[in-house]
Amino acid sequence: MRKLDIPAIQHIATGAALMGAGGGGNPFIGKLMAISAVRQFGPVTLLDPSEVPDDAVVSSPSGIGAPAVTLEKFPNGSEFKLAMKKLEDLLGKPITAVFPIEAGGINSMMPLVVGAQMHLPVVDADGMGRAFPELQMSTLVLAGHKICPIVMADEKGNSVIINTDDPHDAEKFARAITVQMGATAQSASDTTTGKALREDGVTGIMTLCEKIGTLLSAVGQYPTVADALQDLLQVTHGYHMMTAKITDIRHVTKGGFNFGTVIFNGLDEDQGHTGQLEFQNENIVFKREDTVLATAPDIIALVDTETLMPVTNEMLHYGKRVFVLGIPCNPKWRTPAGIKSVGPRYFKYDLDYEPVEDRVKAFRSQTVEVAK
Repeated sequence: MRKLDIPAIQHIATGAALMGAGGGGNPFIGKLMAISAVRQFGPVTLLDPSEVPDDAVVSSPSGIGAPAVTLEKFPNGSEFKLAMKKLEDLLGKPITAVFPIEAGGINSMMPLVVGAQMHLPVVDADGMGRAFPELQMSTLVLAGHKICPIVMADEKGNSVIINTDDPHDAEKFARAITVQMGATAQSASDTTTGKALREDGVTGIMTLCEKIGTLLSAVGQYPTVADALQDLLQVTHGYHMMTAKITDIRHVTKGGFNFGTVIFNGLDEDQGHTGQLEFQNENIVFKREDTVLATAPDIIALVDTETLMPVTNEMLHYGKRVFVLGIPCNPKWRTPAGIKSVGPRYFKYDLDYEPVEDRVKAFRSQTVEVAK
């Protein structure tokens, strides 16, 4: 148990933006909301999952919708308090702690906002270990836990309750309501117990994000950016897949999601090569020329070549220079059920999932052979 100060919140937001695989919302907006809430209502307590009683009632406040829309229509903070109070009324008992459903620039911060507003502790665990675009894509759902009841709220004070046992129906209904609320909305959902979150969630995610953010805040103290990048890859167990410049971006907001394709031209050691990234809120598939190097559920992240700061998908622009990184996902996603739920075929790509480390090592071996 410890109190999170403002530097810790800043570091968590940065690290979560990296682990969010390009999605999860804009880290700057989420960070400002959390810092503002802490300054107004006081600090937030972060609990280790082992400190949460087995029968504690824990729930997840989060945003839903197209991340790019949040740049123009971001939460005012009242939505979460409304959603949480209505959820408690439905449950007939108080919520004793909150947790992020995913690691992402905004959604990692929303529990901190609620924790400060309602004086609730935040548990160092989430339901993904990264960000995913759909509600049923959580390790809690994989383990058989329900998403509902869901209470959704918007900035106008409107609220909607969804209650269905089918997690895909929960996603379908919530997405339709989100569209009607202006392509973004806020919610409280995934209520479970401390024991279930500890066993079936992804534990330690806030601490990992803080560690990543702390490292990235000190990039200027390294002899070179390359040295800092090596430490980042060590912390995340990740792989540097390409150094590149963005040369084209095609994207559209549809059905409450951001869909897009990013085209890269290689730089430095990757000069003369091209890359392509496909995303649906989060990055789904990355390939160099015709070779696929990473797919969901592994994490595909872009970071700035000078600062290593994460580049989320609503921040993409022509000419941006990035390192493309591949990071192994949590082992819970590498089960048959996990791959069926969030692997490339779920997103309509005619690809089988292979771990990023296997794909990258095979590509490097092939490259060496060609060079010989």
